[in-house]
Amino acid sequence: MPDPIELSKKYEGKIEIYPKVPVTSYNDFALIYTPGVAEVAKAIYNDPDKSFELTSRWNTIAVVTDGTRVLGLGHIGPIAAMPVMEGKALLFKYLGGVDAIPLPINVNSADEFINVVKAVESAFGGINLEDIESPKCFYILEKLQSMLNIPVWHDDQQGTAGAILAGLINAMILTNKDPKESKVILYGAGASNIATARILAKYGFKYENMILIDSKGPLYADREDIDHLMLHHKWKYELAIKTNKWEVKEIKDAFRGADIVIAASTPGPNVIKKEWISLMNKDSIVFALANPVPEILPQDAKEAGAKIVATGRSDFPNQVNNSLIFPAVFRGVLDSRAKAITDDMIITASETLAEYARNKGINENYIIPRMDEWEVYYEVAAAIASKAVELGLARVKKNREEFREIAKQRILRARKIMNLVVTTWSP
Repeated sequence: MPDPIELSKKYEGKIEIYPKVPVTSYNDFALIYTPGVAEVAKAIYNDPDKSFELTSRWNTIAVVTDGTRVLGLGHIGPIAAMPVMEGKALLFKYLGGVDAIPLPINVNSADEFINVVKAVESAFGGINLEDIESPKCFYILEKLQSMLNIPVWHDDQQGTAGAILAGLINAMILTNKDPKESKVILYGAGASNIATARILAKYGFKYENMILIDSKGPLYADREDIDHLMLHHKWKYELAIKTNKWEVKEIKDAFRGADIVIAASTPGPNVIKKEWISLMNKDSIVFALANPVPEILPQDAKEAGAKIVATGRSDFPNQVNNSLIFPAVFRGVLDSRAKAITDDMIITASETLAEYARNKGINENYIIPRMDEWEVYYEVAAAIASKAVELGLARVKKNREEFREIAKQRILRARKIMNLVVTTWSP
């Protein structure tokens, strides 16, 4: 495997910007810039929505972080977060044809973060929030969604939740489980699992049949720190009140009779014990998503009785990865010029991913598409764009097949340009 430091040094970063309008003569400058550009500016002044037609705003998003929770590195700050945001921007372009600008910002509070993003809204068609510590990330997302007139998305919440639901839909088909009746353990109560609980409930699972487990054990309504949660972490507090109808207080007891465990916590192995898995119901489903090492290794989970196991790694079957979600979701909302991303749209993305896998033929080792099944990105983008139209959030209204062809051409164009650059330019 090449050295990532050497790779970054060789290419001096992962992305750069190229112009689209050709310059063939001196006279072209008068059209591209002054005086001709004044006509474009006046048109947008008279109708701000024309910024999505006359500038690159329609296909440009910001990838914004404060560097407080970067990958498995924690609070490393905005400067050190830059290479991660660049990598994210590259994935946006290659997988979704989306122009993503890394924007690590040096702020000290959630409200400062919100003010910065609000101030740059006019430059972008969407906002991807990234690597922000909990519970601040929930507050920032909710505030920006209520304030901005463009889609705002936190990939660690919505992207991960959408990928989890996609895999879970097919895993439950294979194991004949019913969302309304299934007992679900959410091992880890950070951004991804709190969002996953909400999306699962929206899909049809019951809050009372879920148990969230944090570093102190299962959440329940009378836990000793419940008043502290009410004051300092309302999102976890609300789930403590809604979930765990059994008022289970010990982790081992939480696993007893469970159908599904979704782990998004500390890298393993053996964070989740085999004995806990053995207490689950027959044909149990285990999603162990910590990286680089799952909370329990797939072979250990299967030996303990699990029927289907998914991880976050590509070298094990059933990789649950939000890279299947975010490029296509943004392709869809940008193509439809959508004003927001809703939970219904996330569920649409999950259902589309699950359907794509079923059409190919699902089994215990294939419940969700792989990242290199390129056509799935066109399908998800088209489904998202169509859902935005259905929900009345789209500025552009087309049918699903039209959106699919648009997405396909834009993604293929991005890959062709990238391949051309790589083959004709060497640092």
